[in-house]
Amino acid sequence: MSAVPAGEAVGETAMKDWAELLVAQARAEGVELTGDGGLLTGLVRQVLQIGLEVEMSEHLGYERHAVAGRGSGNSRNGSTPKTVTTEIGEVELRVPRDRAGTFEPVTVPKHRRRLDGLSGNVISLYAKGLTTGEIQDHLAEIYDTSVSRETISKITDEIVADMAVWQNRPLDPVYAVLLIDAIVVKVRDSQVANRPVYVAIGVDLQGERDVLGMWLGPSGGEGAKQWATMLTELRNRGLADALIVCCDGLKGLPSAIRATWPEATVQTCVVHMVRNSLRYASRKHWGAITKAMRDIYTSATVEAAQTRFAQFADDWEDTYPAMIRSWRQSWDEFVPFLEFPAELRRVVYTTNAIESLNARFRRAVRHRGHFPNEQAAMKVLYLIATARRKNRTNLTGKTNGWKAILNTLTVHYGDRIAAYIR
Repeated sequence: MSAVPAGEAVGETAMKDWAELLVAQARAEGVELTGDGGLLTGLVRQVLQIGLEVEMSEHLGYERHAVAGRGSGNSRNGSTPKTVTTEIGEVELRVPRDRAGTFEPVTVPKHRRRLDGLSGNVISLYAKGLTTGEIQDHLAEIYDTSVSRETISKITDEIVADMAVWQNRPLDPVYAVLLIDAIVVKVRDSQVANRPVYVAIGVDLQGERDVLGMWLGPSGGEGAKQWATMLTELRNRGLADALIVCCDGLKGLPSAIRATWPEATVQTCVVHMVRNSLRYASRKHWGAITKAMRDIYTSATVEAAQTRFAQFADDWEDTYPAMIRSWRQSWDEFVPFLEFPAELRRVVYTTNAIESLNARFRRAVRHRGHFPNEQAAMKVLYLIATARRKNRTNLTGKTNGWKAILNTLTVHYGDRIAAYIR
């Protein structure tokens, strides 16, 4: 492939000369510029591949085969094939991996399957909750581009195949922590109805968080039987064991979890317990009640928590018997995290990661009112769940203080995870 001469400024004249050389070469060889096998497609492939390799070298701090890499603590670990769609055709790439699993490419970001301008803008706006009509108006106003609603729908439909692959991808055999929760969205098929969206986030044994799956359930509210189906799907995708599963206080859910992973430690989300408790109490008592509950869930030991709960029950059971009864019913699933040090407690005592995801879901769907169908709902939620925002806290990524957490997990679950730690 011809290139711009070394040392020449890449200005308009240089680019014109280079383009003429490229066209002449395509004519001489009897090949197309774009599409499969096209010269320009090949050039894009080469540029993207080189960009990925350069990023990996910068990430590791040394070039491929360099002596400086010996004993550095991290190294290259092969590559993963990936096909990305550009405006000149599909491009086959090999995305390099590192052994620590910390490489986050910018040239071709994770989960990104399209690298073009208009489609990228459309999908980004769609992920923010805009309807096809609103996207059409936005493109016309900002870019002076006339795009039909049908074209916009076709562009967003292109992510459906990626979404199916993502939803059915194989999972690791063991996850340290599994966080599960549900959010309700409005979907119109024959009529508008509230539909629960079941969400599972996993933290693997390297401390990486990831959204493992999302499922749109039938109307009628969140149900333990539906959760049993979703958890079975996770197991069928390879998730053979979960050390700790953090969930809300839904009746029957702990049994569904243990039926899927018999050895799992079920942890009731403390935030849900506090929120549910306040539903039974008058607002004028919230301050005193939340302070007493904080003393319970920040106790140094299970025994200390039991003592503080006994005092809490003495103080409030006559006034709010249903609140105290709910604590007693959930106690066995509430106390497991108290056996862990502070680093691990922060990961398992709350479903904050899913709460954050749900908040993003709500922002994206709030002004829509409802989705026209199931696929439209899942497309938006999938884009939100897989999006990575620069310089912002993301749902996926490394868990802070993971080495200390891994040491604690090894002490408690050594036989179950020893073979999977790398």
